[in-house]
Amino acid sequence: MTTLGRHRKAVVATAAVLGGVLALGACSASGGGDDAKNANAEAHGKKSSEARIKIASKDGSEGASINNGGDVSVSKGKLTNVRLTAVEGGTSVTGTMSGDGKSWKPQQQLERATQYKITAKAKDSAGRKAVENSMFTTVSPDNSFVGTYAGEDGQTVGVGMPVSINFDKSITNKKAVQSAIKVNSTSGQKAVGHWFNDTRLDFRPQEYWKPGSKVTLDLRLDGVKGAAGMTGVQNKKVTYNIGRSQVSTVDVNSHQMTVVRDGQKLKTIPISAGSADNPTYNGKMVIAEKHKETRMDGDTVGFGRKGEEGYDIKDVPHAMRLSTSGTFIHGNYWGAPFGSGNTSHGCVGLKDTRGAHDNSTDGAWFFSNSLVGDIVEVKGSPDKTVQPDNGLNGWNMSWAEWTAGSAV
Repeated sequence: MTTLGRHRKAVVATAAVLGGVLALGACSASGGGDDAKNANAEAHGKKSSEARIKIASKDGSEGASINNGGDVSVSKGKLTNVRLTAVEGGTSVTGTMSGDGKSWKPQQQLERATQYKITAKAKDSAGRKAVENSMFTTVSPDNSFVGTYAGEDGQTVGVGMPVSINFDKSITNKKAVQSAIKVNSTSGQKAVGHWFNDTRLDFRPQEYWKPGSKVTLDLRLDGVKGAAGMTGVQNKKVTYNIGRSQVSTVDVNSHQMTVVRDGQKLKTIPISAGSADNPTYNGKMVIAEKHKETRMDGDTVGFGRKGEEGYDIKDVPHAMRLSTSGTFIHGNYWGAPFGSGNTSHGCVGLKDTRGAHDNSTDGAWFFSNSLVGDIVEVKGSPDKTVQPDNGLNGWNMSWAEWTAGSAV
């Protein structure tokens, strides 16, 4: 349920999450096994296989990697067959053999907190066979952490889009975790991380991203110790395409919003901002979500649904989130003094029609011409500046303040 008003609490970003875990030291399932095989071969006058199979997870190990815990390699020979199955249920895991037969790995991540059995077979150059076995258990959710990132892989975003990561567990070893995350841009801009708290880490450059550049987030958290008994479970690379530059400035006193794209004024739109009792935050706010229609319910933010301050609007058109607490810029069909007064509960309203079908309205125009990651800057409001962690709004910190929050 989406709501209106600057006090609303909601998740800012969606995102999509992939896992990875601690990569244990790669070793043979049992060193003593080779000695036994050699002794048996010598007793029968035969030379044992020179092929040496290595399974990434040691026999009997726990906390194995879901990324590479089932990997197999061989030296002085070629793999002939690898079978990996979940002990409970016996489900087989499909894998891929390298072209030279030197390695094998699962095609997909393993499940967490699952026991697996693996049997790997190989032959040396003389055709002598070798076999290794291992039974291991992958890391549990309680002993691992993942991070969700704002935006989507391959998405085109505005120049204000930070790389924002929220972890599902508290991170105490911030230096190790931050060091395992790389953020690079084709523009050459240096992105620095800032910890807002124990679970949120954002990256941004000193100035907005350069239009047309590409930003890459490389999560290398597999095996990284985030806290006591807590290991990272991600190896993931995400790319954002930075679009054109668009910064829209809302002047609360003149009740106008000026849209500037690539340095040129594109449009001036009459608006209605927050009332004197519920003023709009000042500051630079990043569009974090876009909804063609959404519900805004006063019950969720303390205004209620009845009375002078109450509301429950099930079909708010062209709504774009600016803060976690509930500031939106959105269409308004129920009426407001656009261009001459401020009457909202803290949002920025644009003239619109019910149903979000009329593309000629100001609300529809701004919606279709905006990207997630675009900047909306509010000036002249009697309210305070929005907090940097209230949404994707770290641009309200000076560069010195921002870099002071880095752990590396």
